[in-house]
This record gives sequence, C-alpha cells and structure tokens, in this order.
Amino acid sequence: MTQRSDFPYSHPLRVRYSEIDAQGVVFNAHYLTFFDVALNEYLREIAFDYHAMVAEEGLDFHLVKSTVEYLGPIRFDEVIDIAVRPARIGNSSLTWELAVFRQGEDACLSRGEIIWVCAQPGTHQSHPLPRSLLDKLPA
Repeated sequence: MTQRSDFPYSHPLRVRYSEIDAQGVVFNAHYLTFFDVALNEYLREIAFDYHAMVAEEGLDFHLVKSTVEYLGPIRFDEVIDIAVRPARIGNSSLTWELAVFRQGEDACLSRGEIIWVCAQPGTHQSHPLPRSLLDKLPA
C-alpha cells in the first residue's frame, strides 16, 4: 500500500480544465505529464542540473518504462500533491516511484513507476549513472 509518508518530496498542482475528460475526471494521459512535472521539480529541489549533465558530461536519460495505476478519481480544480522518490538506483538505471494524493489527504489516488537508463546520445548504449546525480540522491 502506497503511503504519503513514504515520500519526502511532493509537488503541488491544481488540476486545470484542459486536463479533464467528458466524465469530469483527469484524462488518463495527463498522469504521465504530472509525473514528469514532479520529477523535474524534484531534480530542481536537489539542485541537479540536467542540462549541464547533457552539455558537459555527454549523457542523457532514456525512458524505458512507465506505468500508471488509477486508484481514485481526480477532478477539475482539485489541488493534488505529486510525490516522487528514487526507488531503485542501479548501475545505469534509475527507477522512480510516484504517487498522487489529494492535498491534505492520505489516500493514494494514483501511483506509478518511471525507469530511466543513462546513455550516451547517438549510441543508445547504457552508461553508468553520473556521479553528479548520485551524489545528490538519498543513500
């Protein structure tokens, strides 16, 4: 069971009208956008410079897996917290665990997993995760 307390970081977001469907709930494809927003804000929070990694280290991340579980409805104008944490740190891969909670509530409305593999652009060959990131992630 996914607990809010499992996540030391979350990013708030108010659901916009353009994100709901005819049923009045968030359209399924927007969850991955929510996850992407939270991941980027988490990296900003830990002061990791993704653009510097690409420019200076010649590395990038390839998305190799994304999953979303829909556990409860999220509606227009609700404020949600999109929680993120590194779940598994491999040699060249990083698995993120994400969860969505209604602000001020503990019930998990959605959870997901994102797996990145570090690679050298153009070669599509995996590469060890950069020290510039590893040093900023929790042990």
